[in-house]
Amino acid sequence: MKDGFIKVASGTPEVKVADVDFNREAVLRVIAQAEDAGVKILCLPELCLTGYTCGDLFFQEVLLNAARRALDEILERTKETDLLFALGLPVRDRGKLFNCAAVCCRGELLALVPKTYLPNFGEFYEKRWFEQGDSEPVIFRCSSLPELGVGVEICEDLWAPEPPSVRLARGGATVILNLSASDELAAKAEYRRALVSGQSARLVCGYIYADAGEGESSTDMVFAGHDLIAENGIVLAEKRFHTGLVISELDINHLVYERNRITTYPAELETKTVEFSLEVSETALSRVFEPLPFVPRDALKRAERCEEIVTIAALGLKKRVLHTGAKRLVLGLSGGLDSTLALLLSAKALALAGRPSSDILAVTMPGPGTTGRTRGNAEKLAEHLGAQLKVIPIGEAVSQHFRDIGHDESELGVVYENAQARERTQILMDLANAADALVVGTGDLSELALGWATYNGDHMSMYGVNSGIPKTLVRHLVAYFADTCENEALSSVLRDVLATPVSPELLPAEGGVISQKTEDLVGPYELHDFFLYRLIRRGEPPRKVLRLAALAFAGVYDEETIARWLRVFVRRFFAQQFKRSALPDGPKVGTLSLSPRGDWRMPSDASSELWVGDAEDR
Repeated sequence: MKDGFIKVASGTPEVKVADVDFNREAVLRVIAQAEDAGVKILCLPELCLTGYTCGDLFFQEVLLNAARRALDEILERTKETDLLFALGLPVRDRGKLFNCAAVCCRGELLALVPKTYLPNFGEFYEKRWFEQGDSEPVIFRCSSLPELGVGVEICEDLWAPEPPSVRLARGGATVILNLSASDELAAKAEYRRALVSGQSARLVCGYIYADAGEGESSTDMVFAGHDLIAENGIVLAEKRFHTGLVISELDINHLVYERNRITTYPAELETKTVEFSLEVSETALSRVFEPLPFVPRDALKRAERCEEIVTIAALGLKKRVLHTGAKRLVLGLSGGLDSTLALLLSAKALALAGRPSSDILAVTMPGPGTTGRTRGNAEKLAEHLGAQLKVIPIGEAVSQHFRDIGHDESELGVVYENAQARERTQILMDLANAADALVVGTGDLSELALGWATYNGDHMSMYGVNSGIPKTLVRHLVAYFADTCENEALSSVLRDVLATPVSPELLPAEGGVISQKTEDLVGPYELHDFFLYRLIRRGEPPRKVLRLAALAFAGVYDEETIARWLRVFVRRFFAQQFKRSALPDGPKVGTLSLSPRGDWRMPSDASSELWVGDAEDR
């Protein structure tokens, strides 16, 4: 359970209706398979010891006694089994029958949890046999992992207007088990999946759903064994039309972090608690950790996301244009990725406002590091988008500035680089003043995280349209424009921009070729965006981020390389907070923003040593 991960499973054993001995052995086989796979929490289906479709046989003492004997034998044979499991059986108590979940661990029956909501409509007749449960909610709390609280509900409980899982989550359950026997109908699987993922999101929990399989009677219904494991709105694993196990890992620490972060999540209610213990060991991880967390892997979803983000960012800029009454938009166009996206978003914003792209003043300001490739692309972009282009070389002005401050122009250090950035910003601001215009910033979220911006240079603008977009997503947004625009010439330029190395072009070019490559200096942006998402959005400690990065980028970067750039990210993120504290406005387009007025509030003087130390504690 290292880093808060715990391996869990949803299981559908084979079943023969009313053949309790067969079902007992089938359940034990699934439990053994789960144990061999390192599973610590296992959910099995509703009434799986007898079969869900026994009908009036539920009244028969022979069936009920056999189910109880089967449970006793399962407990006896799992005394050395290090996992918590829940299985379904009918239980007679006080002269009434209850549809129950037996929650067991290490040969002990921890509790019997009765079903709360009994369906008695359509193909379901449960009230004919069972009594509604109304017992106090029970939380099963793990002594070796206190953040792990397990709650149980049964099938229809989830479909009801007030599911028991709501009270269970409020009582501290971070994992909900659902023992189900949901028959299969056309299109029902999609609705079931939405229920499970939606409930896990609403309750910020892990949700394990185990469904009865095809061994149930087909007299009136067919069962498909649709097993699901979800975490905070994301379906981690599922299978349908199967028997056996569905396995994944839940991140309990992340669920606790999210509940702490969300101020509308209520404090825990007092509930009945039953303790159990599991051996603490490292959980082998099988779930996928996306190397590009801001970019959907699926092409269709990626295109939809790109269109959505473009629209959100453009609407933000449109609102600012209308509010300020700006007659024009001014931006520095270098021919690189960020300024290209800013130009595209500016054109989109003006179109939404019913205004032409000619209201954009694109200014390219070549300096000592500017190459013909980037300058040429900047000029072509402005032409194909219909923006006005202005070329203002800055070499002479910067040289004069160096003479004014007594700086040796042969010293290619921070003064040499930052003077160019500030000269460009001064030009843009003054042009905006002269044209009653608004300066559109081009810096992106990844640069803000790393502080890869000149303070009061490219760090400053009147509206930072890219400020909520990480670098890996910037690339895909530009590619999306290239794929969808009807202008072939514009598409060709955009593809060449995508093929150009990321560079601030502040050092002299070598033979007309870019000499200063950002990722050689601060590290690969795909790694930094992974760090940004997991450290800041998910609140994970650096050693956990390193572990997950090694899995996500296996075969791409070795662990030492990842660790080196992780230390760089942490140190720069802390050291550069003062720049983020003075950010201009800009639209939040995803779940993460570094705006001091929005998502992120951090003192500029905070020490990074704890985080650096954690990254090195491997």
